[in-house]
Amino acid sequence: MAGQGAHATVAVTGATGALGGRLARRLAEQGVPQLLVGRDVDRLPELPGTERRGPAGYADAAAMRAALDGASTLVLVSGRPTGRRLEEHATAVEAATEVGVDRVLYVSLLGAGPEATYRNARDHWLTEQFLAGSGVRHTVVRAGIYASTPASLADDALTVRGPGGSGRAAFVTHEDIAAVMAAVLLDDGPVSEHDGAVLEVTGPEALTLSEAVAQIAESTGRPYRYVAETPEEAFVRRWRMGLSGEQIEAWISWYLAIAGGGLSTVTDVVPRLTGSPAARVVEADWWPAPGRAS
Repeated sequence: MAGQGAHATVAVTGATGALGGRLARRLAEQGVPQLLVGRDVDRLPELPGTERRGPAGYADAAAMRAALDGASTLVLVSGRPTGRRLEEHATAVEAATEVGVDRVLYVSLLGAGPEATYRNARDHWLTEQFLAGSGVRHTVVRAGIYASTPASLADDALTVRGPGGSGRAAFVTHEDIAAVMAAVLLDDGPVSEHDGAVLEVTGPEALTLSEAVAQIAESTGRPYRYVAETPEEAFVRRWRMGLSGEQIEAWISWYLAIAGGGLSTVTDVVPRLTGSPAARVVEADWWPAPGRAS
């Protein structure tokens, strides 16, 4: 592992968000030179050894080439689903390779696959396939469900409603995902054991939504609670909220993926790569405001 001396320049996308921002801070602490790339340059953090680049969206090849010029590694943190996520990601990766980037770290989702229950996981699988056929060095980090997600789904009364059934998921904190990503990026020699790897990053235990929300309540000292719905009830409620069909499918399929047990795997990736145990939900360092996710 390249823990000392000069590091290659890393371009970090999503640095205005919870995951990319944490990764950028970790890399800055390790003295890794970074290009922080975003659509809104003013929102990008100012950190030692970093340069803010943009505005650049994934779909804008020219802007991405300008923003990524000088980097040797690209961290591709997916943005919101637009219906053209594969095309946008492919454009960003091709722009990167055109200016000399030779390594990509892609943040995918646990359970990504062509027949995944969760709509967004199918999108991510498509990008994984593109990377596998691109010839560029790459590592895929399949993140488990964020520990913060149930809190973002709560209503003003701090109630989380959905058809999650009694299924379990190994909720993981943003901090642990960022720590794994930093460990991979710090292994920045011409060859890495992580080249071509798919790393499934999870928390230390598989919880039902009721159990996860109870830990959020304990951590925040606020009365969060989970109320189970049927898929039909979930559809009607979200339709009445004015959500689009695409949004409804995305969120109901998220709950159904948990209900089906496909996200319950617990891995050792966090302790193996970071040397520290994975954090429990109750130990998360940040909670979003209720209603942040539709």
